[in-house]
Amino acid sequence: MNITEIKNKIQNGGFDNDFVMLYGDAEKARARYFDAVCEFEKIFPTQNDIRLFSAPGRTEVGGNHTDHQHGCVLAGGVDMDVIAIVSLNDDNAVRIKSKGYDMDVINLDELQKCEKEIGRAAALIRGVCFKFSEMGIKLGGFNAYTTSNVLKGSGLSSSAAFEVLTANILNGLFADNKVSAIEIAKISQFAEREYFGKPCGLLDQMASSLGGFTYADFNDPANPITEKIDLDIKKFGYTLCVVDTGGNHANLTQDYADITIECKQISNALGVEFLRDANTNEYYEKIAELRKAFGERAVLRAFHFFNENARVLEQRDALKEGRFEDFLKLVNASGQSSFDYLQNLYSTTAVKEQGLSLAIALTKQFLGDKGACRVHGGGFAGTIQCYIPSDLLNDYKAMIEKAYGEGSCSVLSIRPVGGYEIK
Repeated sequence: MNITEIKNKIQNGGFDNDFVMLYGDAEKARARYFDAVCEFEKIFPTQNDIRLFSAPGRTEVGGNHTDHQHGCVLAGGVDMDVIAIVSLNDDNAVRIKSKGYDMDVINLDELQKCEKEIGRAAALIRGVCFKFSEMGIKLGGFNAYTTSNVLKGSGLSSSAAFEVLTANILNGLFADNKVSAIEIAKISQFAEREYFGKPCGLLDQMASSLGGFTYADFNDPANPITEKIDLDIKKFGYTLCVVDTGGNHANLTQDYADITIECKQISNALGVEFLRDANTNEYYEKIAELRKAFGERAVLRAFHFFNENARVLEQRDALKEGRFEDFLKLVNASGQSSFDYLQNLYSTTAVKEQGLSLAIALTKQFLGDKGACRVHGGGFAGTIQCYIPSDLLNDYKAMIEKAYGEGSCSVLSIRPVGGYEIK
């Protein structure tokens, strides 16, 4: 379809089935995609064969910082996403203009890692293209305009959504959608770790690529075990939301890296590469020498992993058996473990900035013995995740937004698919 045809199809409800499936609200989606097509037209005015792609942010439900130790997680793709308006070009170059950012241009003849791109979106694009090319897939150039409503710094993982989006564009344009969702997740993780320079597990990319509500076991990251879980939180009388505390992730790279470094210190001392493979009895027997060698924080972070990894299995079983109140108790236990043992609620380099801790304190006081809350995602700044009784949602939003500002509390829904082409 050309620009005029795709505008007409959007306005006339031609994509409404997909819009309802992805977002629930077709009217709002029509307006968003129409505006994006108009922006695409301004930048690439003569393009034809326009296609639409989407990849969701993700919410971590269980398994805080377990994935990079080959542990288990629960996560879901959410109804906040990155969308792209795309068309082929003849320039052998990928051009992606994201709203609010300069255009990234990647020459497909130059896909080796570029040091000056570390930490930039161009590195993610180049890394994803490299892996597709390495798989023997012949790539061509394309132009794209992207826009996102995935809250940055929210723990919803806007970077993973962007990687998965890029991979789905390549998959749709050049691979006849033959690359699996799990392989797309691994390609995306490669781009973030090796090209972008951020050490990460596979949780974010897997949740974004698979969509829905997913249990994943990363004991063998090359072949993760995944299981979809049918979950409608609202039928239990609760609403899932995140609260953006306004923290900045810009200077927290070392805080995140320290977690993996300290976990590896403990695992290596126990004779394995990852904590998942460690003997917990040996860990407890060697507490004295471990704390002497690496300090108590490293020991506590390993303590968190062992218990959190087991807790994910309990959460999965509780959800599969419809024991939602038991699940909520486990969410609270997970949050407390992150606070006490993992210690990722605030950075020791900025101890006066404790937005996450305060948001959790306010939420717990509001909820009493109802619902649950915990740090969301990597931590140190950003958001908390909450399960609020639906009949108390308006009161909760009023209370928490008085502290953190209007719009700081966002309601989430789990969408049934991950990376996706709207047709």
